[in-house]
Amino acid sequence: MPLTAWLLRRRRAQSPARAAHSARLRVWEVSGRRISLWRRLTAPQLFVASFLLLVGLGTLGLKLLPGLYTGAPLGWLDALFTATSAVCVTGLIVVDTATYFTPAGQAFLLLLIQLGGLGIIAFTTLIIVALGRRLSLRQEALSSYEVAPHVDYQLLTRDVVRFTFGIEAAGALLLYLLWAPRLGWAEAAWPALFHSVSAFCNAGFSTFSESLIGFQDAPLTLLLVAALIVLGGLGFLTLEELMLRRRQRRFGRTLRLSLHSRLALATTAALLLGGWVAFALFEWTHTLAGLPLPDRLANALFLSVTPRTAGFNSIDYAHASDSTNFLTILLMSVGGSPGSTAGGLKTTTFALLGLLAWSRFRGHAIASLWGRSVPEETIQRAVGLAVVAFTLVTACIFVLTVSEPAGGEAFLAHMFEAASAFNTVGLSMGITGGLTEVGKAAIALLMFLGRVGPLTFAAAVALSSPTGTAEFRYAYEDVVVG
Repeated sequence: MPLTAWLLRRRRAQSPARAAHSARLRVWEVSGRRISLWRRLTAPQLFVASFLLLVGLGTLGLKLLPGLYTGAPLGWLDALFTATSAVCVTGLIVVDTATYFTPAGQAFLLLLIQLGGLGIIAFTTLIIVALGRRLSLRQEALSSYEVAPHVDYQLLTRDVVRFTFGIEAAGALLLYLLWAPRLGWAEAAWPALFHSVSAFCNAGFSTFSESLIGFQDAPLTLLLVAALIVLGGLGFLTLEELMLRRRQRRFGRTLRLSLHSRLALATTAALLLGGWVAFALFEWTHTLAGLPLPDRLANALFLSVTPRTAGFNSIDYAHASDSTNFLTILLMSVGGSPGSTAGGLKTTTFALLGLLAWSRFRGHAIASLWGRSVPEETIQRAVGLAVVAFTLVTACIFVLTVSEPAGGEAFLAHMFEAASAFNTVGLSMGITGGLTEVGKAAIALLMFLGRVGPLTFAAAVALSSPTGTAEFRYAYEDVVVG
């Protein structure tokens, strides 16, 4: 056999092995690139990407999964809107959850609410800790809190899930006992579980067509749902510190709460009490007229609690007074506390803005409270967040005024809708279902930005500086303000 023919046959004989080897090299190369890309993702990018993934999967599920609807399935835009509202625990709906979805469809929404309330990062971190592995620095940035160094973030991760499922289970049991005589012992089980999860996650979705308006005369129900909302909105760090404080008291020691938790608790209590009194004055002879005294007081308190991004309503806000609706917008803008299932500007941000104003009024350059000074960087972040939030909500209101049909009270309704969307509240004056495609898209985008946080989203999409670039600044030049 000629040498050239022998070499050609040998090359052909080895080609499958070489091809397999080359394929393995290409797979390793692609896998290496994927791993490299995964490692390059920052904590804000992972956080935003996790919610984008959940919204995408939720939209596909609402479109493709069978047996979710009692009639025709949702269109793509309505499916995206509903999935965004569930994942971002907002509660704004374009269709009636009670009648449009089957129990399987409601269960799918509840799954999205639970995943969105805790966040997929929390579940991932829990799995890593459960396997006995240590978290990376990037994972610590997603799960730990620098404001309370005495809190073990791995223990906190476990307790987040314990708090969530424990409180939701207790709430479901109590709601079941309250609703069984009214709804029936078999029929009350699913609504009790659904509303307990929805309340603790501050979602506001309800299996009742009129939310909790039918329970105006049930103060125990309103107080229980309000308690679930407040617990979900306090923040897991604050709950963890309160638990640690209780544990140490058994041994005769007292744990000092962090400034973060003290601000969150004090601001929450002040807003709840002030809102309770104000709503009682505004609606005592209006939407609450005709109710017994205990029911009026319970409903007024519920009106103060539910704007903290919960979204349940015991009155029709379309029939409420303008003062009630505007105060609701203000409370929605504050929202819950950081590290919770709630949205909004956050109680600590609101408190820091007030503390900054008070410090400047007294001529102090540094904002301080309870023997502690707040870093200037934190103050600047709070001011920046407030400015960005105001800008986004204002822009959405402008879009709604252009895209939606005008009416006598349309502007207040548009303002109410935009504030509810960005602060992931879910309350509405009844215009959500009638929004145009542009309006629905604007509200869906605002819900997503409100859930992930505008500053986090900006950090996720910001272009990183080239490696080795020196930090520099231009010369200072003052500007007259005020």
